[in-house]
Amino acid sequence: MDPRSSSSNWVSWRYRADVKRQCPDQALVLPLPTLKMQRAVSSLSVAPPVKVKLISAGFHYVADLCGVRPLQLCKEAGISQHEALEVLQEVQGKCDQGVAAVGGLTALELLEKEQELGSIVTFCSALDSALGGGLPVGKTSEVCGAPGVGKTQLCIQLAVDVQIPVCFGGLGGHAVYIDTEGSFLVQRAVDMAEAAVQHCSMLAEDTGRSPGLSNPIGIFHKCFTSQPKTTGNLVVRLIVIDSIAFPFRHYFEDFSQRTRLLNGLAQQLIQMATKHHVAVVLTNQMTTKVGNGQSKLVPALGESWGHAATQRLILQWEGQQRLASLYKSPSHPEATVPYQITSEGFRDMTSSNHLDDSNDSSPVPRGNTCKRFCAEGNNSHI
Repeated sequence: MDPRSSSSNWVSWRYRADVKRQCPDQALVLPLPTLKMQRAVSSLSVAPPVKVKLISAGFHYVADLCGVRPLQLCKEAGISQHEALEVLQEVQGKCDQGVAAVGGLTALELLEKEQELGSIVTFCSALDSALGGGLPVGKTSEVCGAPGVGKTQLCIQLAVDVQIPVCFGGLGGHAVYIDTEGSFLVQRAVDMAEAAVQHCSMLAEDTGRSPGLSNPIGIFHKCFTSQPKTTGNLVVRLIVIDSIAFPFRHYFEDFSQRTRLLNGLAQQLIQMATKHHVAVVLTNQMTTKVGNGQSKLVPALGESWGHAATQRLILQWEGQQRLASLYKSPSHPEATVPYQITSEGFRDMTSSNHLDDSNDSSPVPRGNTCKRFCAEGNNSHI
């Protein structure tokens, strides 16, 4: 009987056949998974022409590619070595996910695990409420908006807030901030950190907690003001890429290559967020889309990129007022809330601000307002 007639023996049969062929290339050998990976090849994040060649060569499922060597895949599917490595690296990720899923979890267990991960507050209670308590850990979030609307301000605020000690309801974690545009301001981070320390100090006084909390407050203040040291014991709970759009909009002329790299990066970030229990925040620029004689601002990097992040937050202007819109979320309805940027950081819009925006004495919104008008005047060049 042909071993390929039994789906349970198909993976092991193909692996033994590959070993007998003794292909000379040793660049990458994938381990045989312990369970059947029946996911279709068409679901892989590779170029469509590559998928067609793989299916035409008889590779219909991810399991068919487990144990296959790059040179062998080049010959059988008629693809380049670079494409073969890209396919096998993607398959490696699928196999790892399959092996990790052997134990299995119920829906209730998944819900409890998500709730245990917690969230990162933004210090804007209206936005935290719309997000279900803050920015979720274990998921990827995209923050879009025009220049000067507050994307970097929100990211710096999150990098500060993720370090709030557990005794104050925070995560007590660390942040990795990747600045691709050169817009990160150290002094701005210090201002927000000092405001957060003062907030926690007042919280301890208002709740009448024991004097023993003075030590955590001191540690909290020290972690913001002292020189960071590289150790192997850091617990990272937030990764920020500000922005994801800048390098891909300025250094790529081949749009198909850009799309492939973006898809691969999105998959890696999702796996990183899920596996290591971190919140991944990506900022994105806006571009002008023209259609039916009208133009409007939309997030950059194309429509396909809009499916990459778990949730999408769009920051925008309405007159002199800043608005944050939860545009995409798998667990919360769409919502739009006002916010403001003060000297202390990302905050709620107070009632006095609603009545008269001119009463805001903070220098940050005024500077950003000028920046916004300049940006609006140059929208046609985006």
